[in-house]
Amino acid sequence: NKRWANAVILEDESIEYYAYDVIPESNIESYFVWIPKYSYQLWDLGEYQSLTTIDESKVHEIAIRFGIENTSDTKEGECTTPGTSGTRGNCQVGDYMTHPAFLAFGTNGLWVGKFESGYKGATTTASAQVNTSDSNKLQIKPNVYSWRGIQVANAHQVSYNYKRELESHMMKNTEWGAVAYLQHSKYGSNGSVRINNNASYITGYASVKEPTCGNSYTNETCNKYESTSLGEDRSVTINYKNPSSQVASTTGNYTGIYDMSGGAWEHMMAVMLDANNSNPLSGRNSTFNSGFNGPFSEGGSLSNGINFPDSKYYDSYQYLTNYTIFNKRILGDGTGEMGPFGERRYGSQIRYFGSWYNDESYFVEHRSEWFKRGGIHTSGSGAGMFAYLHESGSEFIQYGFRTVLAI
Repeated sequence: NKRWANAVILEDESIEYYAYDVIPESNIESYFVWIPKYSYQLWDLGEYQSLTTIDESKVHEIAIRFGIENTSDTKEGECTTPGTSGTRGNCQVGDYMTHPAFLAFGTNGLWVGKFESGYKGATTTASAQVNTSDSNKLQIKPNVYSWRGIQVANAHQVSYNYKRELESHMMKNTEWGAVAYLQHSKYGSNGSVRINNNASYITGYASVKEPTCGNSYTNETCNKYESTSLGEDRSVTINYKNPSSQVASTTGNYTGIYDMSGGAWEHMMAVMLDANNSNPLSGRNSTFNSGFNGPFSEGGSLSNGINFPDSKYYDSYQYLTNYTIFNKRILGDGTGEMGPFGERRYGSQIRYFGSWYNDESYFVEHRSEWFKRGGIHTSGSGAGMFAYLHESGSEFIQYGFRTVLAI
């Protein structure tokens, strides 16, 4: 019925609630949405090595099977999940494959932050731009300022230290893909998710109209956006409590996940490996690198002396020097399978897009080794569930993050 299970973490956990009690918003710290373990039917192995021509006919409903047993090469119509960048194992188009997002933690599902991570106590857009690792400032709620201006290393620490007993961690590329594929099944809205076009980076907002152009930095009619105060509707953007905002949910109703199209670009815990395909590339500036030195690091020290978390907390991609090569995807991550890929010109700019809703598609490469997902308010039609770009991992005011629990 396109209804996804929701749960909350309380500000004051000593207060007990019973069936049919209404939990006041003031006692909710964070909302999470359940993504149950599933396999999906492969339709494209994502082995595109260059730009070709966008094919919008590729968009279709993704076939999903729920189940806690992993698919296997030994079963007809199934394949064992390869889960490695650039590989396909024995998988063929038409096979069902357990989505890789559910394998790293050995769980029967994931609790995904219902909104972009917010900065607790922020009263303005600027006051939510903080490059710190203080997990006490994390909140995941509608109508709050999205936490931005934070580097990947600090975003990881914030999420990692948030709820250790619940295996909290920063969202990975494959986990984003798990939400995106479920959204595009019969269990989700199975269409383009409306952009959050609030230029103040407030969570849970939706554009009144679907944008018809991409990367409109001059606020053109084809891609309108505007700033608001918390919880305020304006002429082209409406807040979470307005029932019309549900078009920005992965289900088309209030049970789904928000801010996965537009809002802020979201850092992913997904990084390219070095030229030897051994260690993760760790960023290109010392400020960023220092953020990965701390007691949270379980993965040991890299060859360059930088600590890095255990491999279950990030997706790694084979080394590339060309970001128009898409065949180093991980099956299920919502990147290479969304081809074929092409380019379009916007004024003096050339942008790359996938076939699924013309969402922006820039793979990682050796100079920009981290993924970000979803787009921002200026991305227009280029934003969406299947939008991804590369970046350095540094702090920018347009970049935020999302938190996941694995229990």
